[in-house]
Amino acid sequence: MHSASAFSKILPLRQRAEVRNRWLKHRLDDVLPKIMTREGFDMWIVVAREYNEDPVIMTLLPEPAMSARRRTILLFYLRGDGTLERLTLARSGMGDLYQAAWDPSKEEQHACLGRLVRERNPRSIGIDVSETFAFGDGLTHSEYNRLAVALGTEYMARARGAERLAVGWLEHRTQQEIDVYPGIVEISHAIIAEAFSSRVIQPGVTTTEDVVWWMRQRVHDLGLQSWFQPSISIQAAGQVTPQLGAAPEGARKLILPGDLLHCDFGIRYLGLATDNQQHAYVLKLGEDDAPEGLKAALATGNRLQDIVVGEFSAGRTGNQILMSSLSRAKGEGINASIYCHPIGYHGHAAGTLIGLWDTQQGVPGQGDYELFDNTCHAIELNIRQAIPEWGGQEVRIALEEDAVFTGGAVYFLDNRQTKLHLVG
Repeated sequence: MHSASAFSKILPLRQRAEVRNRWLKHRLDDVLPKIMTREGFDMWIVVAREYNEDPVIMTLLPEPAMSARRRTILLFYLRGDGTLERLTLARSGMGDLYQAAWDPSKEEQHACLGRLVRERNPRSIGIDVSETFAFGDGLTHSEYNRLAVALGTEYMARARGAERLAVGWLEHRTQQEIDVYPGIVEISHAIIAEAFSSRVIQPGVTTTEDVVWWMRQRVHDLGLQSWFQPSISIQAAGQVTPQLGAAPEGARKLILPGDLLHCDFGIRYLGLATDNQQHAYVLKLGEDDAPEGLKAALATGNRLQDIVVGEFSAGRTGNQILMSSLSRAKGEGINASIYCHPIGYHGHAAGTLIGLWDTQQGVPGQGDYELFDNTCHAIELNIRQAIPEWGGQEVRIALEEDAVFTGGAVYFLDNRQTKLHLVG
């Protein structure tokens, strides 16, 4: 059981900024040169205008930046010795992480960019255009046109889409981040544990929307961020199992004894997101535990988690992992649906997709990207199973737990749900 101790580690804003800037320096020094080398780029140009930011730029700007300013241009040049030159063409400073390379009083911004590129004479220039990954498609049409003029025909011919560079930068987790991530997921789990308790739920009085907004308020009061609106749904004996994503029109929202509750919940802290789905059972009078059938269904969900993470191997694509996992589940008689996604700077983050809830035959493009070491993933899936105590009615156990793939193995960042939360 998680306690208030999970919340005691939450830092004030100034200390958070210090941690994130320390992480960013390490990532710029160590991670980005390796990703650029791996993907064959010796230059990467990231351009964004204020409030129309490229998806990667906020992960490249130091705290306390909250947006690009006017137009912010970042230029990364991988020197022959493997070190990375980091230049900024912007009106505001960025500490010691970037060297200011533009004087607005002497040169127009794009003229400066063109000069800097020509002076460095890169062989391969990465720009953020992609038909597959939104994370690699942040260069807007007008900024593309301006860039083409600034670089000219010769250097624009050396430019190509940097989608794999952008995704690689976003998905890679450093050891510093991996060390801290379990504590972030622990906070998320602790909020769920609070929500799924008699401190929040009074059967016959509390509604699912009451719990949803309690969770949202709790995140706000802790000084954290929600990256999506939480959801709470009900399954009960004699009621139709709701579809994924939303309760059917007119579905009961009042929580009653005997209900199986489900939550979908995520927070963002220190720039890293969580995404969790867990279940609770509301005890009836005289009960001190959930029906055995519900506990057995949760165990089946845990077995499916084991199958999926057992298929993780560096270099395999998400589609390969999906199809082999579904085949193994079918062989064990599990009625399974699998839709895992990366987690990190974003909730639905950069990296390979292992299915979508409505696409169980493989995901073209995003599912063809391979799995890399030192990445984090939301192991999201569901099983459907008959419950004897409910007259053989089928229920869906939908689980989502955050995990890290590192050193060729998968580890849940703060364990996983193996017992139903009990309300009562």
